[in-house]
This record gives sequence, structure tokens and C-alpha cells, in this order.
Amino acid sequence: MNLDEIHKICRGTFIEHLGIEFTKAGNGHVEAKMEIDETKMQPFGVLHGGVSLALAETAASCGSLLIIDRNKFVTFGLQVSGNHIATMGKGILFANARIEHNGRSTHVWNVTMTSDDNRLISVARVTMSVLEKKTVEK
Repeated sequence: MNLDEIHKICRGTFIEHLGIEFTKAGNGHVEAKMEIDETKMQPFGVLHGGVSLALAETAASCGSLLIIDRNKFVTFGLQVSGNHIATMGKGILFANARIEHNGRSTHVWNVTMTSDDNRLISVARVTMSVLEKKTVEK
């Protein structure tokens, strides 16, 4: 899949609603970005932590999609954990996801998120479940 195909399958989904844009995608590595505006902030005017986690899981999900045989397998987010290092207001949040473990039934991704002024905002670990399609379609 190329970036255009990735964006196409995301149309009309939560990913598009959040404005997540994939900027680089390769085997075991995905980069994405999202504009942070008032709709993605908590009442105190800073980035909502759940938005960071949604970006992390989205980047990892995309990465897993790129490395599985999509005719045989599907992936689902199994677990997401994050550490919010700093706050940010309006701007661009960048995610850099790299695979740590590429197993038969799980993928584990490390995701680093930085602001447009290159400050570390959050780090996350995402575990994806890899399932055979026939077990999901029942």
C-alpha cells in the first residue's frame, strides 16, 4: 500500500475525523501528523492525552496493516499505554512509530510524539493483535 491508498481507506472514519495524515510508511516504520486545535484540547487549553493515544494507536495500526498478509489476517488494537511528557497548545503533533516485535499473533510498536517545535510530548507502546480472517468473520 502507498500513502494515497492508506488515506483512501481512512476516509469517513475516526482517523479522518481527527485529521490524521500519514506522511511516511514503510516496513516497520510509520510517520503521521495531526493538527492540534481547540477541538483536541482539554478545558485548560492544552492537548488532551486521549488524542495523543489515538494518534499512537492509529500509527501502529497502519504499520501492522502494512506488514501483514491482508488476504489472511486482520489486526486490532489490543493495548495502548502512554506517558505524557509535556503539554502543547495549538500546532502540529508528529508521531513516529517503529515496530519492536513482529510476531505471528502480536505486534508491539513504540511511538514517539513530538510538537512542531521538536519537543517530546508523549511516548506510547501499542500492542496489536494479529488474527486470521476466518476467526473474525464468524
